[in-house]
Amino acid sequence: MNRSIVALTLIALAAPWAVLAEAPKTLHVVETVEIKAPVSKVWETIKNFDSLNTWHPAFAKDEIIKGKNNKPGAVRQLTVKDGPTFTEELLGFTPSAHSYRYKIIDPSPLPMHGYLSTISVAAGADGVTVVTWKGRFKRKNVSDNPPDAESDAGVTKFVTGVYRGGLDNLKKMIEGG
Repeated sequence: MNRSIVALTLIALAAPWAVLAEAPKTLHVVETVEIKAPVSKVWETIKNFDSLNTWHPAFAKDEIIKGKNNKPGAVRQLTVKDGPTFTEELLGFTPSAHSYRYKIIDPSPLPMHGYLSTISVAAGADGVTVVTWKGRFKRKNVSDNPPDAESDAGVTKFVTGVYRGGLDNLKKMIEGG
C-alpha cells in the first residue's frame, strides 16, 4: 500500500512538468521565384525527379535507385556536395499542372523528419513564370532546448536556405544572369 501511495504521489508531482514539454510542431516553408521565361522552358528544366543536381548547386548527385523517373513510388538518392546522402520518394507527378510532390524517407541525416514537399511551376503576370517550392516538416530534436541549428527556427532557416539556393540558381541559369 505504501508503495502505491509513493508511486501515485510521484506521478502527481511529475504530471505538471510533462505538460510543459511539447512535442515539436509542424513547420512550413514556402519560397517562390519569378523567372522571365515561358512556363514550358522552366518546367522542362526542373520536371525530372532525378535532375535536382542539374539546377541546384548544393547537390552533387541525384540518382533513381528504385522505380522509374517521374512515376509515383520512384526513390531518388541525393548526395549533398561535401555532405551526406539521403533518399526521397516521389508521391505525385502531375505534368499538366507542372508540379510534383515528394517526401524524405527516414532515417535521414537531416535535422528534420516527416518532410513533405511540392514544387510547382505556373504562369505569372506579363510572361513571367512563378516557381513555388513549399514544404512541411518537424524538427528531429524533441528536447525542450535543442541547439540552435536543431531548433524550430534553425531547421526552418535550413530548409529556407535550401529552397532559396535552388530557386535563385534556377533563375540565374534560365535568365542567363
